[in-house]
Formats: sequence, C-alpha cells, structure tokens
Amino acid sequence: MADPTPVINALSAESDELDRLVAELSAEQWSLTTPAPGWTIAHQIAHLAWTDRSSVLAVTDQNAFAREVEAALTSPGDFVDNGAEEGAAKPTARLLAEWRTGRAALAEALRAAPPDARFPWYGPPMSAASVATARLMETWAHGLDIADTLGVTRTPTDRLRHIARLGVRTRDYAFGLHGLTPPFDEFRIELLSPSGELWTYGPDDAAQRVTGPALDFCLLATRRAHRADLALRADGPDANRWLDIAQAFAGPPGKGRARKGTAQ
Repeated sequence: MADPTPVINALSAESDELDRLVAELSAEQWSLTTPAPGWTIAHQIAHLAWTDRSSVLAVTDQNAFAREVEAALTSPGDFVDNGAEEGAAKPTARLLAEWRTGRAALAEALRAAPPDARFPWYGPPMSAASVATARLMETWAHGLDIADTLGVTRTPTDRLRHIARLGVRTRDYAFGLHGLTPPFDEFRIELLSPSGELWTYGPDDAAQRVTGPALDFCLLATRRAHRADLALRADGPDANRWLDIAQAFAGPPGKGRARKGTAQ
C-alpha cells in the first residue's frame, strides 16, 4: 500500500508556492485572462478551491459527496465551469481564504485516512495517495496557467515525480479517450528530473520507449505545451502516437496549447 505522506507533502508545498504567487495580486491582476479560454486568474484559483472542497467531501462524508455528484450531473451546463464561475465572482480576499481553508482541510483528511481506504470520485474510486496526486497535478498545471499570465517563470522541482508517474499510469486511459486500443506491451520511460536524477518506468528491454526531460513530459501530460515545443523523443509507432494524445487528467482533452509562434 503506497504511503500517501510524500505526495501530500508535495501537494502542500506546491500549493504554498502558488499561494505566494497570487497572494499580493491586485484586483486588476486577478481579472487577467489566462491561457484557459474564458478563465481569469480568479477562475483558476476558484477551480482549485472547488475541487479541494469536493475532495474533502469525498474523503470525509461520502453520502454528502454522492448528493453533490447527483446535483452536478443534473445541473445545466458544465459543473466544473459553473463551480469556477461561482468562485471567481467572490471578493478575492474571500476566495483566497476559502482556497487556503479547503486545501488545509484536505491535507488533514488525507493524512487521517486509513491506508487501504478508497474514496468515490467523478471517475473511478481513488486511494488517499491518488487523491493527493491528482490534486498536485491540477495545482501545478493551473499554477502554470497563472504564472504564464503573469510572465513568471517557475523553477521546476522534483515534486514533478508524482505528476510524471501519473502521466505514465494514464497511458491506456489516453488511448481509450481517443477511441484507440491501448498497446498491449508496456513502454520504457526514461525522464531526467529537475535535480538530474533519472526516473525510469517500464521494462528496460521494452521495444518502444519515451525519453526526455521530466518537466517536458509533465507539460505534455497536462496539455500545457505543444509536443513540437518539447524535447521528448519517442521510439516506436505506439509510443509516438502516445505523445500526441497523452493526458493525465480526466475529461475531454480540449484543444491544448498551440505551438509557439502560432495562433491558438
């Protein structure tokens, strides 16, 4: 059973770093449009706060979470966008306070969860480690949207290990999302971490492989960069196809980022 403590710690550190980026923004900056169509910086933080709240319910009150899922699935429009819109309309000080309170409550709930517990979600049930990994992935990805909007370059850390692993584990999901049959054999994945360590996944003698910087792989898997702008190499036709469709998050892939120098 995977110990969730390292990824919970990584989630807290990633959230704190993003908090420092937005804490002193002006009202005008909170209203800046981000690379996500129709979403401002306020929408990005509101989405994180909304998902943290839903995650807390899933971990601590599954009956309440079931009612929320039922309400979300029967409400008009996209419930994710609706949640972001509702949060973004709040005063920024209140939104920031709710995000801080919600993410602290989630970390506490995940640390207290039984190690073998699985929690309901909008997709398949997840363990505490999986919940924390998904929240880390989203916090990092939406934080990138905010940093890009502000013209800030964030220094990558080895917290990316958890996101890279999620990207690898969702290979078959990405194929299925596009109506493709997942390859039967595993790939060999070799990713160079920000600290210079080599992270490896899959058998060393696999016929197909993907190699490159871990940062680039995480950007690809969260669809925060176009493949052509990344230093990733695929050996084998299935591995090459995967790099066109890789996706670590649930839901439709959307358009993704345009190649640098081209219109979105």
